[in-house]
Amino acid sequence: MQDAKSASRATSASGGWLRALELTAKLGDRPRRTLPVVIEELAGRFGDAPALLSDRESLTFAALADRSRRYARWALEQGVAPGDTVCLLMPNCPDYLAFWLGVTRVGGVVALLNTNLTAASLAHCVAVVEPRHVVVAPELAETLAEASGKDPDYRVWVTGDISENKGDTATRLAFDHYSGEPLSEMETRDVTLADRALCIYTSGTTGLPKAANVSHRRIVTWAYWFAGIMGTAPADRMYDCLPMYHSIGGVVAPASVLVSGGSVVLRERFSARQFWNDIVDWDCTLFQYIGELCRYLAAALPSPRERQHRLRLCCGNGLRADVWEEFRSRFRIPQILEFYAATEGTFSLYNLEGRPGAIGRIPPYLAHRFPAAIVKFDPETDAPLRDAEGRCVRCTRNEVGEAIGRISSETRFEGYTSDSETERKLLRDVFEPGDAWFRTGDLMRQDEKGFFHFVDRVGGSFRWKGENVSTLEVQEAIAACPGIVAAHVYGVAVPGAEGRAGMAALQVDGDFDLATFGARLGQRLPGYARPIFLRIRDELDVTETFKPKTFRLASEGIDPSVIDDPLYCYDPREDAYATLDQNLFAAIADGRVRL
Repeated sequence: MQDAKSASRATSASGGWLRALELTAKLGDRPRRTLPVVIEELAGRFGDAPALLSDRESLTFAALADRSRRYARWALEQGVAPGDTVCLLMPNCPDYLAFWLGVTRVGGVVALLNTNLTAASLAHCVAVVEPRHVVVAPELAETLAEASGKDPDYRVWVTGDISENKGDTATRLAFDHYSGEPLSEMETRDVTLADRALCIYTSGTTGLPKAANVSHRRIVTWAYWFAGIMGTAPADRMYDCLPMYHSIGGVVAPASVLVSGGSVVLRERFSARQFWNDIVDWDCTLFQYIGELCRYLAAALPSPRERQHRLRLCCGNGLRADVWEEFRSRFRIPQILEFYAATEGTFSLYNLEGRPGAIGRIPPYLAHRFPAAIVKFDPETDAPLRDAEGRCVRCTRNEVGEAIGRISSETRFEGYTSDSETERKLLRDVFEPGDAWFRTGDLMRQDEKGFFHFVDRVGGSFRWKGENVSTLEVQEAIAACPGIVAAHVYGVAVPGAEGRAGMAALQVDGDFDLATFGARLGQRLPGYARPIFLRIRDELDVTETFKPKTFRLASEGIDPSVIDDPLYCYDPREDAYATLDQNLFAAIADGRVRL
């Protein structure tokens, strides 16, 4: 029976790869067939069939094409020239996709701003793309006005009523003022797959975000590749509650279903309480996840509708091995499709076989298309190791190193709006003189069967007592302890000590017991990996994609005189955690207590 299941999974995986290859094989033969053009074609085929659905409004394929043409004419009227940037600050909704389809149809570049940013962070993201116009939803207009200052060097447009908007320099953008008829030959611009379409920002967990360049070629490749991998069809309906200002929530999830004639349900944000009601009420067959979303659902109280759905597949990344099986069996998910990719990356991985904990593999017959390697990494220099000849050293199977992808005419690295940030991602003369590779910044290992496993972010590991410590490994051990709601793990400097000691910021509930917690970690982790310091917080900050925000926590260190949260330190003299007060801190600082 097990052999039959394995054979079935292998057959299904082969089918996914072949479909993806077939759908993307000839995209380059029609260099002017961008996604906006594809939407025009789909409108002719599917007309009144639903395309984008939401609680706010719904658009058929014909209405989506109509709306995008209106925005294209707005861009033309404002003199948006090919290559000019327009920023978009808007919550998830059908209008979001319609806007950037329209503007990019006539050569504009749309920068997708993070709706959670404010003040200096938002101002930075606008500034790095140098826009001529910024388009904002009414509910975010005041936030933009505060970040923009009194005299911005771009024009602000609000997509709705601005009577109460404090940004008095804004203008109302009324799409219904423009015609939705097909563009005339005079209005059509010569836009090709090689042209830049979007700027999509990194999440910025450890600093200010970078704006990655995304071409029309990359967009249509994502759309059709994922359509093939998932086998999307007109009967499919995708549930998408991920941010539309990211590549997965805003491009991959909707486009991969739309190009096959299916429909997409857009929710403004994820809600564990409402999730299964939405899945059932909207009759969804697919949903796009990130790992923490699945963990939140698995930790939620049972819902009477959590097994009444018609889902056939969920697709995403970051689903941990310890959550995978529970999530699949509890919610009766027929197929989990885990993958690995980066917005600006040169290769991607897909786990079509459903191997729990693996982020994917590259079949031998596709190795030439996705050239990737794992190379030894030195945490002291924060860079791959080089041998005596200056070349990087490949890792052996199950050895942890940094994943890199080769850059070529087929595997392009389109970089960022900043040349210096682009250069920092490049690794040159890696295995031979003159070659260039893209640094993912991710530590991985590859097992005996060729599956890749994510280990940690490069910045997420630290060195303590001569050993490399993976924050992800420590975080998973902590998550298995009673009373843990959430945990962020990071390294902190300790006076007089080399390296960085482990610290865990914890959000706990009534089941948490400090002594039990310490004993459990002692059983699950080697001594060098056990967190030396604990910080108990009411709530832990995460990014919009649920990645931990640790930069500020790490910079605050361990000094109890500047931290109001309860602090604890592992005291080796007692083999237990003790309150980190000013006396113990002073003893650590002057060397009386050695950690």
